[in-house]
Amino acid sequence: MYEGPVQDLIDELGRLPGVGPKSAQRIAFHLLATESADIERLQQALQKVKEGVVFCDVCGNVSAETTCRICRDPKRDLTLVCVVEEPKDVQAIERTREFRGRYHVLGGALDPLSGVGPDQLRIRQLLNRIGTATDGVDISEVIIATDPNTEGEATATYLVRMLRDFPGLTVTRLASGLPMGGDLEFADELTLGRALSGRRSM
Repeated sequence: MYEGPVQDLIDELGRLPGVGPKSAQRIAFHLLATESADIERLQQALQKVKEGVVFCDVCGNVSAETTCRICRDPKRDLTLVCVVEEPKDVQAIERTREFRGRYHVLGGALDPLSGVGPDQLRIRQLLNRIGTATDGVDISEVIIATDPNTEGEATATYLVRMLRDFPGLTVTRLASGLPMGGDLEFADELTLGRALSGRRSM
């Protein structure tokens, strides 16, 4: 335990996701040794994030404008929508360079124990998007790309139930299974089971 502002800073840094007590302490002492100009730049960046970042009106991704760059891109396939939990998931899929459609960010996953139900997520906005043609083009496929954990699976199941009544709409789920370069002996039962059930012909 340190006195006054140093401990307050460590406590605040420790509340950030993925930052443990030792990391918080290391960051705090790094900031103590940093030049004032660098601290001011960090303060300004934090201020801009709170004041200047908005969420896209169409997909819910973080954006500097009311519509994000992906939704503004005319080369994107309007018939495909990939549903993800968080904005960081959009970047993960974009890095693959395999998907050329648009996205829909839910803002989390169903978690009744934490008080997160369908009304806390952007599910109604997704249903509205599917029911409304964009530039005269209907959405023909929704790819559900929620995390392969309990909350993500519950969210995917709920979405499938909500979307199955849309005529002509194909609903797919990201395949999950063994990572490239992995060994079978180190795979857990759930991952290995998914790989078996999702097998494809060669």
